[in-house]
Amino acid sequence: MSDRRGAGAALELRGVIRTYKQAGVMLPVLRGVALALRPGEIAALVGPSGAGKSTLLHTAGLLERPDGGEVLLDGRECGGMSDGQRTEIRRGRLGFVYQFHHLLPEFSAVENVMLPQMIAGAGKAKARAHAQELLAMVGLSERADHRPARLSGGEQQRVALVRALANSPSVLLGDEPTGNLDIHTAEDVMGALIDIVRRTRLAALIATHNLDLARRMDRILSLEEGVIVERTAPARQAEAAR
Repeated sequence: MSDRRGAGAALELRGVIRTYKQAGVMLPVLRGVALALRPGEIAALVGPSGAGKSTLLHTAGLLERPDGGEVLLDGRECGGMSDGQRTEIRRGRLGFVYQFHHLLPEFSAVENVMLPQMIAGAGKAKARAHAQELLAMVGLSERADHRPARLSGGEQQRVALVRALANSPSVLLGDEPTGNLDIHTAEDVMGALIDIVRRTRLAALIATHNLDLARRMDRILSLEEGVIVERTAPARQAEAAR
């Protein structure tokens, strides 16, 4: 079981339990999940379809309440907070990126990245400047004024990625963020994600079915029968041990 507790964790789950009621039967999905991610660390979350990866991400991201255990962000227990408090934490401390980019089609790339900042209270000029900086990080400066329909799939997903970073979160959660992309584009997007994690000291947990991409991350965490098991050492550590 993966339980790297210690000072400085950006995200920590302690014995998290999540159960659903289905046709009158209680269906346990998370059975005491324990994990900790530190700033600058990116971990892959793998497991078969239906294992509960999305449930784990939703619980870690304060979209669902755990039935037991604790969810800590930057050392602060958040699982029992009010809905308003959880919304405030999500807005400022968490970033989400999904399999589909969910960009607003009527807005340009830079405007899509500006919107979360303005919702959080940033002025238009400041939001635009920061959005342009983020787009430059993923090589999209020249595409900033293009609407999503004029962007390639990989470009759309890179915009979605930096939109998730618009409010400078400490934790990024990704649910199959390269699942709709061809392998070469997926590798490019994952490379951009890993680079951003290193440069910004994010902690990132990324669900993926692509084991080749998972091996590029620091750790591979497998969700098995409702608990986390660290299955495979990262490729670069294995090479260093030879």
